[in-house]
Amino acid sequence: MPDVTEHLDRIMPTALWGSVAQTAGTTVSAAGFPAPVGAVAEIERQAGPPLMAEVVGFRDDLSVLCPLGELTGVRRGNRIRLVRTAHWLRVGTELLGRVIDAEGRAIDGKPQPAIGDRTSLWRTPPEPCRRPRIDEPLATGIRAIDGLLCCGKGQRMGIFAGSGVGKSVLLGMMARYTDADVIVIALIGERGREVREFIERDLGPAGLARSVVVVAASNEPAIVRTQAAATATAVAEYFRDRGQNVLLLMDSLTRLALAQREIGQAAGEPPAARGFTPSVFALLPKLVERAGRAPQGSITAFYTVLVEGDDPNEPISDTVRGLLDGHTWLSRSLSVRGHWPAIDMLGSISRLMPDLANEEHRRAAGAIRELLAAYRDHEDLISIGAYRRGSNKTVDAAIDLQEDINRYLRQPVDQPSTPDESREGLLKLYQKYCEHIGQ
Repeated sequence: MPDVTEHLDRIMPTALWGSVAQTAGTTVSAAGFPAPVGAVAEIERQAGPPLMAEVVGFRDDLSVLCPLGELTGVRRGNRIRLVRTAHWLRVGTELLGRVIDAEGRAIDGKPQPAIGDRTSLWRTPPEPCRRPRIDEPLATGIRAIDGLLCCGKGQRMGIFAGSGVGKSVLLGMMARYTDADVIVIALIGERGREVREFIERDLGPAGLARSVVVVAASNEPAIVRTQAAATATAVAEYFRDRGQNVLLLMDSLTRLALAQREIGQAAGEPPAARGFTPSVFALLPKLVERAGRAPQGSITAFYTVLVEGDDPNEPISDTVRGLLDGHTWLSRSLSVRGHWPAIDMLGSISRLMPDLANEEHRRAAGAIRELLAAYRDHEDLISIGAYRRGSNKTVDAAIDLQEDINRYLRQPVDQPSTPDESREGLLKLYQKYCEHIGQ
């Protein structure tokens, strides 16, 4: 436990008052309110309850606040009161099976849970030298991932896709079929209609029972959307610190970046790349580094990235790929063919697979990738009948085994796959390949 006196030294008196000087867009500028960045304040209104807000910066002699709700009813001269200088979140096992908002309040219609523990919303990541190596695989229940990518406990992976390619369904399958102890799901900037659909259709009662779902809908203020990502990570850290293996599913980092861009622009930051402000590129590593393996427990994280215009080199996709330990690319062309899950294996990689799979497993996965690449390189010739059999043994094997490979990579939504089944199926494909080329 940190020294109590250390916290006391940082505490400011909450008897700090200011007043509304002006509003600009979605922000409020306060005069005579020298609260630190990250402090939570309360704006009084003539009609309606007080409005909560967070300090995000300063402009000249004014403090800039982002409200956690609508600005309706706020006028010049309204008093602003400091509530707390640090953002805390109530956490506990009582959150399992519940749907909460960015402040940790239950929004599923059930009674509010009585929670005694608290944690900081923005904790620092574990020190690099105290992180154990990732050497144990985590089963996701997705055959293509467990067989050809292999994810470890504490690994951070990205799911990159355009809109409507099936990210939410894939996350729902992971939540239902993984062997993780606890699942924390963050729906950032999601359409309100789809929240209940995801919980009831994709997650299901079995998945929800061991999950905590954090929701910030697309109509909520940008500060709430960014806070929801931190809330989900803080909840995952709580269970990790109890020695449990946590699966963190966040949908999506792109909407988080858009929310932070909105906050940065309101605070006066200059645009950097395609309008994204510098604070966006500072926030992403600060958030994803909090996931990973710790001396006790682990957080295995899958972050979805909504690729703008299906361009893998747009700023957020390019930045996130450099931060994570691998990525899974969902292909629109596979999706429209009814190939589910629509994972493009040649565009996907797990940087930790060499440490998690034995030599036989790695050799088999490499051979299947070689066949997929050979078929793609010659697909035009094959489709028009211009390829001559016998020209290339690998291409011949790719043609003959194409249906077997596709059958292995496809998986019905309601059909889980165990790690042993995934590995055995992969080894059978490899054996057929060896027989075909005479090895």
